Amino acid sequence: MRFMMMRAENFFILRRKPVEGYDISFLITNFHTEQMYKHKLVDFVIHFMEEIDKEISEMKLSVNARARIVAEEFLKNQKKIFMIQGRYPVIRGLLRWRGWVEKKMVHRAGAALLPLQKDNSVVGDSDTTEDEDEEEDETLQPPQLMDGFLELNDLDGTHALMSRMVRNETPYLIWTTRRDMMDCRFLAKDQMINHYARAGSFTTKVGLCLNLRNLQWFDEADADSFFPRCYRLGAEDDKKAFIEDFWLTAARNVLKLVVKLEWKSYSVQAEGKEATGDKQPKQEKKPMSVSPEFVDEALCACEEYLSNLAHTDIDKDVEAPLYLSPEGWALFLRRYYQVVHEGAELKYLDTQVQRCEDILQQLRAVVPQIDMEGDRNIWIVKPGAKSRGRGIMCMDHLEEMLKLVDYNPMVVKDGKWVVQKYIERPLLIFGTKFDLRQWFLVTDWNPLTVWFYRDSYIRFSTQLFSLKNLDNSVHLCNNSIQKHLENSSHRDPMLPLDNMWSSQKFQAHLRAMGAPDAWSTVIVPGMKAAVIHALQTSQDTVQDRKASFELYGADFVFGEDFQPWLIEINASPTMAPSTPVTAQLCAGVQADTLRVVIDRRLDRTCDTGAFELIYKQPAVEVPQYVGIRLLVEGSTIKKPLTMYHRRMGVHPAFPRLLTQQGSGEGKDSGTPTHRSASRKVGRARSRGTWKGQPSLPLLRCPERGRMASRKEPQPCLPPALSRPDHLCI
Repeated sequence: MRFMMMRAENFFILRRKPVEGYDISFLITNFHTEQMYKHKLVDFVIHFMEEIDKEISEMKLSVNARARIVAEEFLKNQKKIFMIQGRYPVIRGLLRWRGWVEKKMVHRAGAALLPLQKDNSVVGDSDTTEDEDEEEDETLQPPQLMDGFLELNDLDGTHALMSRMVRNETPYLIWTTRRDMMDCRFLAKDQMINHYARAGSFTTKVGLCLNLRNLQWFDEADADSFFPRCYRLGAEDDKKAFIEDFWLTAARNVLKLVVKLEWKSYSVQAEGKEATGDKQPKQEKKPMSVSPEFVDEALCACEEYLSNLAHTDIDKDVEAPLYLSPEGWALFLRRYYQVVHEGAELKYLDTQVQRCEDILQQLRAVVPQIDMEGDRNIWIVKPGAKSRGRGIMCMDHLEEMLKLVDYNPMVVKDGKWVVQKYIERPLLIFGTKFDLRQWFLVTDWNPLTVWFYRDSYIRFSTQLFSLKNLDNSVHLCNNSIQKHLENSSHRDPMLPLDNMWSSQKFQAHLRAMGAPDAWSTVIVPGMKAAVIHALQTSQDTVQDRKASFELYGADFVFGEDFQPWLIEINASPTMAPSTPVTAQLCAGVQADTLRVVIDRRLDRTCDTGAFELIYKQPAVEVPQYVGIRLLVEGSTIKKPLTMYHRRMGVHPAFPRLLTQQGSGEGKDSGTPTHRSASRKVGRARSRGTWKGQPSLPLLRCPERGRMASRKEPQPCLPPALSRPDHLCI
């Protein structure tokens, strides 16, 4: 057997040329594949193809017959048939190299391959966020490098013929771009698919917003320590909570401004004394000013918030506003806008400075996001189930954000628009904002099994960071947005032209800026914890399936203290080689995903590449379903008197049906009559109190030992608690 190695753009083709011009190729990627030549799968394929060569050379068969033999041998020995929806040339090539045969997915207009499972719930798959370019029309995407290699690798059409041979067979590995392309309910237990159903509980902004609120029931952690505060604008309760949060954030910002201005005045005075001796520096006149009472209102609002956290507001009305009335808060915000956005002078007293510092110190202990939230009260409004930066807006005025609800009924009807606190003090690289894309793989939900990818990449904005410019080009780092923009001429030349760095390059930058341990001690542990917590809160919602797996992409932004903040989690993260960085990393994560989900099934000790197992729960035994309907049904609580009459056989609403025993009426009417009730009815008739309907009933009081009218004081027990001989007649 002869082997010929051909190198082209970091990819290799392993081509074997047996007799009679027979040619079968296998594609191998060299990312994380140093050990592939030593892998036992290579030995298996070589041995398998040698046996096929002998048979083919002896039989002198045609190309069609040779392809049929190969396909039948694979079907006979192993269930190695896969089906791919989308391009994914790396997945296709690596599966062919492993000896898998592709079944072509047939696309029919207006029809799906399998019936789709409709799910319109808030946390269902209808909300699943598809990321980047994966859901774009494939015909609009430019040809990729691997596409040409796959065509070169099948010049004689062997793979195409093998695919035709298995067109009616069952695929045992299905890889699609979207979960709703396939309904898992119609799959066999041994069919693998790269998606989980009902994953919208953490792959959508609204799902993540809701589920992380329940983190306290799953782990001893606070979601506010890694996920910016988030609210649903379409939900009335969330809308009210957001308004109060905006008010309190503005009050905290006033305290920060006072402290900042005080320190700034000290520095200005010190610089002025050094430059001009005892002369005071000239200060520019402000067009307007805000009185110190404004600072007092902010202090009182923050103090009341702290007292509420200390549960000193137990006797307070729940609906009462925080310190100020809604009208008072509207006036407070107008003054706040004047100071922050219009340049008004904030006047304060010397005694207020120390109070501001003390209150901020107390708030820092109970508000984990107080440092990253800044002082301009900027929030980011997002559609709850969209990706690639579509529909996202940065706003800093409460009235503008509420207009989205008041003047757009679709927001209320949809209920999936969220507003999230913007990180105003992010970690910058050369004055430019960036975020990080981190992959992780889930291979089981019971027990929850999470794999964390060691390599990642960061995406830069094309513009310099500024809080005064709220344009998306400054604050959104999505490649789908930035790739259409030109890099600012004011950017640092050290930034890459394609706006991407690998995580290795980012670590080198951290070492250069004097933080060599930030990656290993703060960033990576924080990202792992955030991913695990997001999955823990969704474990009861996602539909578990043993043969499924899914690769996700989490986006993080870092604070000035290197603290990672989870922004969102994307299903179907893009694998497009848009830059040299993503071309290498995306190919590597796909190769290592197949190692975990395929190779590890056969060999638990195999190399998993850059994937690291970071979390595995103890398995929870699910009780077998035996058909018993476990349900607790409630019933309406009846009045005690009615219940007692019913037990005694007396029906006050129909007194004529009650007859005296022995009179013959009860027997003829067939009405069941209690003996004691019949005797009392007869006694009442003999006394002349019975006239078809009872008049003032008499009670026999055990304490008095005589009959008493209802109008008299009755110290006796209620009818429901008295004995049968104390019946009310």
